[in-house]
Parts: sequence; C-alpha cells; structure tokens
Amino acid sequence: MTNIQNNKSIPREEYPRPQFVRADWLNLNGEWEFAFDDDRIGEQEKWYGNDGPAPYPHSITVPFAFQSKLSGIGNPEFHDVVWYRKSFDLPEAWNGKRIVLHFGAVDYLAKVWINGQLAAVHEGGHTPFQADITDLLVPGGQTITVRAEDFSRDITLPRGKQYWLENSASIFYTRTTGIWQTVWLEPVEQAYLKRVAMTPDIDRNEIQLHTFVEGVQGGMQDLELEVTVSFQGERIAADRYRVLRPEEYRSIHLHDFAEHGLGRLWSPEHPSLYDISFKLVGDGRLLDEVDSYFGMRKVSIENGRLCLNNRPYYQRLVLDQGYFEEGILTAPSDEDLKRDVELAKEMGFNGVRKHQKMEDPRFLYWCDRIGMLVWGEAANAYAYSENYVRQFTSEWQEVIQRDYNHPCIVTWVPLNESWGVPNVQMDAKQQQHGLAMYHLTKSLDQTRPVVYNDGWEHMTTDLVTIHDYESRREVLEARYETVESTIEAMPANRRIFVGGAAYAGQPILVTEFGGIAFKASEWEGWGYSGADNEEDYLQRLKDVVDPMYASPVVQGFCYTQLTDVEQEINGLLTYNRQPKAPLEQIRQIIMGEGRN
Repeated sequence: MTNIQNNKSIPREEYPRPQFVRADWLNLNGEWEFAFDDDRIGEQEKWYGNDGPAPYPHSITVPFAFQSKLSGIGNPEFHDVVWYRKSFDLPEAWNGKRIVLHFGAVDYLAKVWINGQLAAVHEGGHTPFQADITDLLVPGGQTITVRAEDFSRDITLPRGKQYWLENSASIFYTRTTGIWQTVWLEPVEQAYLKRVAMTPDIDRNEIQLHTFVEGVQGGMQDLELEVTVSFQGERIAADRYRVLRPEEYRSIHLHDFAEHGLGRLWSPEHPSLYDISFKLVGDGRLLDEVDSYFGMRKVSIENGRLCLNNRPYYQRLVLDQGYFEEGILTAPSDEDLKRDVELAKEMGFNGVRKHQKMEDPRFLYWCDRIGMLVWGEAANAYAYSENYVRQFTSEWQEVIQRDYNHPCIVTWVPLNESWGVPNVQMDAKQQQHGLAMYHLTKSLDQTRPVVYNDGWEHMTTDLVTIHDYESRREVLEARYETVESTIEAMPANRRIFVGGAAYAGQPILVTEFGGIAFKASEWEGWGYSGADNEEDYLQRLKDVVDPMYASPVVQGFCYTQLTDVEQEINGLLTYNRQPKAPLEQIRQIIMGEGRN
C-alpha cells in the first residue's frame, strides 16, 4: 500500500479505511489554516473563496479537534463555527483519474469547498462522507476549505458524552467540534467499486457478497468483477462474473471450510480472518483493485441462549468510552487504539461495549485482528424532538453501513438508558421511536442481535440488558438468583420493561455494573463506589464480578469501565492507561477464577 504524502510528519498516517484498501491515496492530515467564526460571517464574506484574503489567523493539526491538546490549540471554550483551509498538489500519476475526497468524521455539520466551489454538505458527527471533486479541480495547486458547525448547547443533538456546558462534569466530557478523523484523497476510474457488504454464513460455508459499482452506465462495456479469497496466503476460492447493474449479489462457497482442526471460525479466542480481493475489469483493462478481509462467524440466540458460532458463549465485556487525554475523541496514534484492545484482552475481557461513540474504524480493525467482541453503540441525544429523530435515524443508518463487515461487531445498540427518549416509560411517541430504531436496524442487518434500550425500559428487544451499580455482593447474588427476581428488580429505580412489554425468554446480560472509584493518579474524580487501596479495590471488584458468574440467569456482563475519563476515576486503568492493580490479578477476577 502506498500512502503518497506531502510531508513525512503527518499525524495519524495509517490507512483510514482498513476493510476497503486501495494502493494509492493522499493523506491530508497535518497542518491546516484555521479560524473561529463566532459571528457566523464566514459564508457571507466568502471565506471559502480564492479571491482575496480570508481571516485564518491560526493553524491546527488535523485530525485533532481544536479543544484537544494535540490540535495545537487546546481551547475548550464554545466556538460552534470553525473554518479550515489547506492547499495541496495532486500526484502527476493521477492525471486522467476521478479524484474522490474522504472525511472520516466531522462534528457536526460540514460544508466543503474545492477551489471556491461547493463540493459536499454532510450532517452527522460520527460518520464518514465523500465527494467526487474531479470537476472542481484547477490547473496547478488545489485549495480545500471546510466550514464545520457544532450545536454545543442543543441537547436534542446526537452527541454521545459531549457536554452542553463549558466544563466537564458528572458523566459528560469535553466536546469535539470539527474534523476529528482522517481527511484523505484517492484516485479512481470512471467505473469503480464503491462498496461491498459481506455476510458470512458458517452453516452453508459461504461468504455472501453485495457489491456496489459506480459508473456501470457510463458507457463501459463488458464490466467484470474478479474475486479471490485466501486464508493465510493460501488461495481458497475465486470467482469472476459480469457486472450488469450497479448492485450485484454473489455467494462464494468456501470449499476448504471446516470447523474442526482448521480453526477458521472467527472468535476472540481464534480471530481467524480470510483475505479477499476485488478486481474490476472493463474493456479488457484493470479499472479498480480493492483488498479487504472477513471473518466466518455467527451470532445467534438458540433456546434463550446467546451463541457464538452455534455454541453458548459467555460475554465478558468492558465499557470503553474511547476518550484520550490529549486527543479527546481522537486517539493520538493507531498504536493507542491497538493498545486499548490489547489491555482489555490482557485483563480477561473478550469484548468491549463501545459507549456513546461510533468508534474510528481502525479500532474495529484491531478488534478484528486481535479478537475482541464489540457492541456497536450510537452516540445518543439527551432529549427528544422530531428533528432529533431525523438526524439520529440518518446517522445510525450510516453507522451500520460503515461497520457492517467487521466480524468483531456482534450487537447493535441504538439507544442507551433512555437517552433521547427520557419519557419512554409513558410517552407512546418515544416508545414508537425506540421500536422504529429496533426494526430499522433489523431491516438493515439480520445477522446481529439488537438491543431496544440498553439498561432498562425495554420493549421489543433481542437481549434484555440491565445496568446495576449495586456494590454489595449479597444484594447482587439475591437479585440475579432467578429470572423473576432479575426482571422485578428496579436498579436506578427503572423498570426493565415498559409499554406493556414483558419478558419473553431473551438472554439476560448485566451491561453496566461496577464503576469502582480508585484514585491511582493525580486525577481527582468520582465513581459509583469507592476503594481505599489496591487490596480493597481488588476485593470490591471481586464482590461485583463473582455474583455475575454465580447467577444461573446472567449470560454475560459489561464492567464499567476500561479507563478513567476526565473527572471519572472508575476505570481499571488510569486516563493514561496505567493499570490500577496488576493485570494478572484483575484477569483472574474477570475470568471468574478462584471464586468463593
């Protein structure tokens, strides 16, 4: 893979889309001109134009938001409209190609100009967008301008943990405004492979492909797609077929596939991955080549048991907020994302619940490679409105499309703790919104369970998930002794079901618990219960984990949380990822070893 760059000091230089890789690309991260537009005059004064000077008094390091230290600005104050500008040159080898501009994520509303001409508008702070900018290019150098608008005080905005007040407090953290994931360019031909959805079927030993080809109607004759599947360098299967429509479906049988002996089913214990390559050929010429991968795995519910690859599987998850001291939502490096996965695994977890954040695809890539289950969760709003429904529904669909192919993702969580639907207990409109999100998700992906509303106040749901920060062992043991005692309990004084819904035999998991505060660094903060020293901390951890294993009802748990975050000191690790107790001792507790 060739990353063509203008300078070698570009931050976050790794390929940003690891499941859809092309050889040539141009990373636009690094230094950009930057301006605040508190008076909202930039568009009126045409700050995007090439005629005359525009006020860009600052520089910023993309892809870090201006609130972060790594941006070079580090200003946490409210500035809801910001502008970026950068000049760049295209490689001569790209002459005659279509040029596509990509943004990993811009929070929240983005407008993009190329050489003074509007190229793209996108709404949604966590999802990617792209634009074909070929017709906007000019001879010589190019200029890209971005206007990003946030809505910091709007609590109906899908925001996740970003606080609507200036200073972090309680469970809310520093905001992210503007570009916070990689910006990049790639060249394509008139016809190219735009997207592929890959669905593994371990029962039929097949990988099902849904391909999307751009430019099918552009006059190109005899378009064909060549697909090659390999495992650990050995070619397993190949197919070549005519592309007659923008969307095509194909299933490829994996003749080698066998569970016993070969170990080719994907799981956290054996994260086996197949490599797959796509070559689009037209009029006898190679037009496009994309490399990807997939995992053969299945998530199902059989007779009330949550299964992975047709066998009951106990999920040991950790809540992961995905915040970093110097980068906020943006990890300082790809190695930081990888290390978070490794640390979670070293502590005995087999999965993470990515909390209130649609995470950088590079994190999902490492979960695929290293072997870590992921619950894909939306960044929720905090209050309900009709505009929220429009914004949230659109962004959630983009999330599912972006992350569908990752074998690590085993559950979708559109809503958490009634965020965005605070009156769901009684309000029929909000209840119907939750049902709509459940069914919308199932209409886009029938291969993964969907949680109606993680924590409590469920209606139609594939999993019954409960949040419970009780710290007393004896209370937890009694509460989760039977299905009846579990469903009738009201942690946080919330009902498990609302709207006339009732328990129907779904798997039960405790998906937030623990939250034990232990001050192991200079950070001051809070937790749901507190420990005085390391010995006390480990005992308290054991007191909340052991009842999960002792329960004949609970099929998995999610411990709060992986790291301290700003004013929260209830992580197993400090904010800078230092363990609060020996990893091996934490692992023994999380694995349920030596229970009494």
